[in-house]
Order: sequence, then structure tokens, then C-alpha cells
Amino acid sequence: MTTDLSIVSLIMEASVLVQLVMLLLLGVSVYAWTIIFTKSRQLKQARQHTERFEDRFWSGGDLSKLYDQVNASPDASGIEKIFKAGFKEFVRLRQQGGADPAAVIEGSQRVMRVALSREADSLESNLQFLATAGSTSPYVGLFGTVWGIMNSFRALGTVQQATLAMVAPGIAEALIATAMGLFAAIPAVIAYNRFRTDVERMITHYDNFLDEFTSILQRQVHVKAGGQ
Repeated sequence: MTTDLSIVSLIMEASVLVQLVMLLLLGVSVYAWTIIFTKSRQLKQARQHTERFEDRFWSGGDLSKLYDQVNASPDASGIEKIFKAGFKEFVRLRQQGGADPAAVIEGSQRVMRVALSREADSLESNLQFLATAGSTSPYVGLFGTVWGIMNSFRALGTVQQATLAMVAPGIAEALIATAMGLFAAIPAVIAYNRFRTDVERMITHYDNFLDEFTSILQRQVHVKAGGQ
């Protein structure tokens, strides 16, 4: 309890600029943790939706029925949106009279690429903030520390006899800014590296599904063309 009060008193007695630096770092830390929890939940849900959808997709059922289920789902996301966009375009182009099979596949693949790009942007959202916070927060904290130590030594110039007890509080309050900078940066860096790996793995999974689904559509469109 005494230690906490001591830290609080050091912060309250710090210079205005150092206090602003601490406040900025506190805000960065709070926002970074908000992103960490939100992104963790988003990626977990994306993995769960992917697993459930692929179980249905590879079960061998009718793709039209699967499309109707996905289209009626209010929370379709990720791989479901890629399938939905591709199958919808596939049906639309195939219903056109005399549609070239290659054009049907190309059009379906094009809209799936657009859907994949949107899902990738959603997964990557706010990751740049974590990277920026992780790389700049220590320097912001160091700036507050340098400023605080500089003020402490300037104050020594106004006294005839300097002692460690006179300069220690100023240095201590300045070092708190460095500690806060590290407190904001370390979780942000760890989370960014982890999320970046998870996002890249998920996007690769989406891309593989897109190629596999394209192969299935190619077989269907050629069967349709042969039947005609």
C-alpha cells in the first residue's frame, strides 16, 4: 500500500509535460488491450465459423441448399462470405444464355477474390496500431524520462549544496514514464506478432478454399455444358 501511494505521489508531483506523457501512454495501453481482447475474440470466432462451415461443405450435400443456409444466416462471415459471393455469381452467370464456361469461372473467382480481400482487411484491422504502439511507446516514455531528469538537474543549479535526496524524487518520477512506455509496448508487440501469424494462416486457409471451390465449380460448369 505504501509503495502504491509513493508511486501515485511521484506521478502527481511530476512536471506537466511528464504527466501528459504518462497520460498518453496510459491511453495507448488501454486502447491496445481493447484491441487485443477484441481481435482475440474475432479470430476465435473466425476459426469456429470456418470449422463449422467446412464440415457442412465437405459433407457432400447440395451446394444450393448450403448456399440457402448461408444466405439466411445473419452472422455469416469469413469463408462463408467467400462461398456465398462465388456461388451467387456462378449461378447468375450460368443462367445467362450461351455463357462461356471459362467466363463463368473467371467471374465467380473474381468476386470471391474481392470477398477474400474484404475479409482479410477485416482480420488485419487495428493490427497496425499494435505495431505502432509497440515500436513507439518506449521512445515516448524515454522522452518523458529525459525531460524529467533534465528538470531535476536544472533544479540542482539553483542550490549551493546538492544531495541525492534532492534529485532522487525527480529521477524516480521520470523513470516511471519509461516503465509505462514498456508496459504499453511489450503486450502490443507480443499481441501483434501472434495476431499477424494467426491472420496470415487464416487468409491462407481462405485462399486454399477459394482454389478448391473454384475446382468444384469448374467441374460443375463443364458437366452443365456437356449436358447441353
